[in-house]
Amino acid sequence: MSEGENVAGFIESSGNVFADLALEDAEELLIRAKLGYALRKLLENRQLKQEEIASLLEIKSSEALCLMQGKYHLFSEIRLFSFLNKLEQKITIQISDHRGGEPLIENLLIPFFFGKHEGLL
Repeated sequence: MSEGENVAGFIESSGNVFADLALEDAEELLIRAKLGYALRKLLENRQLKQEEIASLLEIKSSEALCLMQGKYHLFSEIRLFSFLNKLEQKITIQISDHRGGEPLIENLLIPFFFGKHEGLL
């Protein structure tokens, strides 16, 4: 049995499904997925129609559809940040010294509130 493999034949995830699939730019894809997910949840909570989302975010209706379908890879991180800003969301980026053995880019934690529920991505 190889390292990270359990008895049932499954391999433990690294925490980044895109890296597990050996996709190029896995860290960027994970960041986009987390930003996009937070954005989609905020929009779902507002119960907006596709055209209303497009108008609010100042994008085409087809782009709003892509967002709501989870096609976050079609949008840059900066563009996703701008969409979140349009929804009055504050974005904080922290830069700190790198310590040996830790990843250069840590997973984003995005706190957001939905009614009585609080979640972290």
